[in-house]
Amino acid sequence: MESKIQSQMRKGILDFLVLGILKKSDTYGAEIIEILKNSDLIVVEGTVYPLLTRLKNDALISYYWVESESGHPRKYFQLTKSGQEAYELMSTSWLEIKNTVEKILNT
Repeated sequence: MESKIQSQMRKGILDFLVLGILKKSDTYGAEIIEILKNSDLIVVEGTVYPLLTRLKNDALISYYWVESESGHPRKYFQLTKSGQEAYELMSTSWLEIKNTVEKILNT
């Protein structure tokens, strides 16, 4: 039961986190996964790549190809203007939710 609860909570903020990563810099998919894993967020390719496709279809991100020294090109993702606006809205909402949760749990 605990893992299902954690999974649902993480899924709820994954869009926000991915947009936040891309706000800092253009990034390729495997690097996004690595950043999330290094932050102790357990994710798999089967979660992140469909999410990236959905964000692209929603016009929140776009991508471009860059040749790699390892031989195969990498698809770099970047925020669109709509993605930047969505990130700002999510950021504001996150702060409001965080403050509300802390207020409720600390009283």
